[in-house]
Amino acid sequence: MILENASSFLAWDVSSYLAVFLISAFIIVLVDHFFMGGAAVNMPSTKKSLFAKWLYFVCFLRLNKSEKYLNRPKAVQLMAEFYPVLLLVFLLRGFIAEPFRIPSNSMMPTFLTYDFLLVDKLSYGIHLPVLNTELFDIGDPERGDVIVFRYPNYEKQKKYKGADFIKRVIGLPGDEITYINDSLTVNGKAVEYQKIGNYTGIEKGIGMTGHKHYREILGNDPHEILLHPRANSKSVGLVVPEGHYFVMGDNRAHSSDSRFWGFVPEEYIIGRAFYVWAHGDIGGVFSGSPLQALKTFSFSRNGIVN
Repeated sequence: MILENASSFLAWDVSSYLAVFLISAFIIVLVDHFFMGGAAVNMPSTKKSLFAKWLYFVCFLRLNKSEKYLNRPKAVQLMAEFYPVLLLVFLLRGFIAEPFRIPSNSMMPTFLTYDFLLVDKLSYGIHLPVLNTELFDIGDPERGDVIVFRYPNYEKQKKYKGADFIKRVIGLPGDEITYINDSLTVNGKAVEYQKIGNYTGIEKGIGMTGHKHYREILGNDPHEILLHPRANSKSVGLVVPEGHYFVMGDNRAHSSDSRFWGFVPEEYIIGRAFYVWAHGDIGGVFSGSPLQALKTFSFSRNGIVN
C-alpha cells in the first residue's frame, strides 16, 4: 500500500487540541481588546513599533508588559494566563521534540513496553505542526533509523485512526528488500547477524523469554533484534516505491509493520526517536493503582537510542 490509499494524516492529538486552544484564546482576547472595551482599561502602551507590538501580542496576548486583565471577564483572564505557556509547549512539541510512549513489545529488545522517548522533529526537516507539511528540508531518514510516524491506516480501521507507530527503517526509496526465514537482504547484499544468546524478558515482555537474541548489522547501524525460537516470522520480497519507506519492528515475530500493511509515506514521518528518558506504567495512576504505578516509574533506562 502507498500514499494514495492512506488515511488522512490529520487527526485529533495533543498538538491539535493545543492549536485549537491557542487560536481560540487569540481570538477571544483580540475581540475583548478591540471591541469589548479591553483597550480602555489597560495601561498605556510604551512606544514601540507596530510590528513589535503585534509580535509581543502574538506571544503573550498583550501589547506591553504592564497590561493587566484583572477587570476583564473570567474567560479573557484564563486565556491570557495560560496562553504563553501553552504556546511555548506547542512550539517545542511542534518543531523541536515530541514525547512518545512505547505501547507494545514490537520494538523489543531496543525498547520495552512503557518506555518514554523523545522524538527529534528536526532531523528530517522543519514541519508545520498539526499538518506536518514540510517547510524546510534538512535530511532524509537513513537505513537503521528508528522513526515515529502517523500510521497510514490503509485498512481504514477506526481504532488506528490518528495512531502513531514506531518502527525501524529497513528499506529506503528504491531499495530491493528480501526478508525470508528471518534473514534480511538489501539490494542483493545479505545483512550480517551476530548471535547473542537466548533472551530473558521482564515486565510486559516476560513472554519473550527464550526468544533468539541477535545483533543485526544493518549498514553502519548495528542493533539488537528478537526472533521466535521455533518459527520464522512473515517473509516478503519487494521494491520500496519512491517517497516511501519499508519499516519493521525489532521483535520480528511480534510486530505489525510494512510486511503486513504496506509502506510508510514520507509525509507521515513525524521524527526520529533519539532518547529514552524514563520507564514506567503510569497508566496505573488512572486505573486505581497509583502507588504501584509510581513504584514502576524510573529513570534507569535513560540513554541514546541505537
